[in-house]
Amino acid sequence: MHYSEKFKRALLVLLCVLVCCISFSTVTVYADEREIYLGGFAAGFVLNTKTVEVVGLCDILSDEGISSPARDCGIKAGDIIESINDIKIDAADDLNKALSAPYKSYTITITRGGEQLALHATPVTDRASGQKKLGMLVKDSVNGIGTVTFVDKTKGVIAALGHPVTDSSKNIMQINGGTIYTCAIYGVKKGLRGNPGELKGSIESNYMIGAASTNCSCGVFGKVSSELDTEGLRKIKTANISEAEMGKATIYSTVENNKTVEYDISIVKVDAFNKENRNFVIRIDDEDLINLSGGIVQGMSGSPIVQNGKLIGAVTHVFVNDPTRGYGIAIDKMLNSY
Repeated sequence: MHYSEKFKRALLVLLCVLVCCISFSTVTVYADEREIYLGGFAAGFVLNTKTVEVVGLCDILSDEGISSPARDCGIKAGDIIESINDIKIDAADDLNKALSAPYKSYTITITRGGEQLALHATPVTDRASGQKKLGMLVKDSVNGIGTVTFVDKTKGVIAALGHPVTDSSKNIMQINGGTIYTCAIYGVKKGLRGNPGELKGSIESNYMIGAASTNCSCGVFGKVSSELDTEGLRKIKTANISEAEMGKATIYSTVENNKTVEYDISIVKVDAFNKENRNFVIRIDDEDLINLSGGIVQGMSGSPIVQNGKLIGAVTHVFVNDPTRGYGIAIDKMLNSY
């Protein structure tokens, strides 16, 4: 088949245009321009739960004597109070309001072991306060200490823990907001084989550094407070898990003297597709940290993992039978959680 010279030139021009278009599209990239600051400092968490849990029973002194209506009607520690006379109970204040209403009888709906039960009780009037009470102690919040992984200044987010806060059944706890404070670390219980250690710290409720909003499989996230000064924090680039490699790395954690310190570790396994976010197995190599804490202890969750100058993840769990080893989550997972 023969083509004219004019047709050949036109075809050549068309091919050049197509090549240029294809080449242009393949080099278009979108850089992550977020300002990420390295954490490694301890924080105290007070998280408001969406449930009211019975944590104990007590006696009430009334004009009729000493009694505990909650105990008498069958309420037990661990029960979740769902409603009283169809009034939804989401906080301890809801419980007090429901009891103060002028009902003749009170039907208390609880959840126990996944099953809902309806119990009937008659509150008594506490002689000291003059308020109706059932004789039970409840909680609508949880608190503890952990480690901040990073601060995303561009999006105004503070991220910590690298794993969720869970209830007694290991379910991710649904929260209704909360507060993140600074925390003063004053000691450490050394971890031993079969007996995990823990950081000992005091939550400094005068210094709020964030408002918690999310508790998910990748950690606790919230809006960073203007009280948190990032001037003293190190700005750092993040790395995709595909950049992580087995070998030397470091973690940043606050274990003593309220000072964030860099410790040597090794990454001994990389698992990008782990469904439980256990993307790294790490080993503590730093003798100073081993002598101080035995390795990884409770409260170090969230300690950032840095390799080749980039933030690649965070410490999440310790091996119960070997405190020098533990798991870590890839930073990709945390960055995609808000």
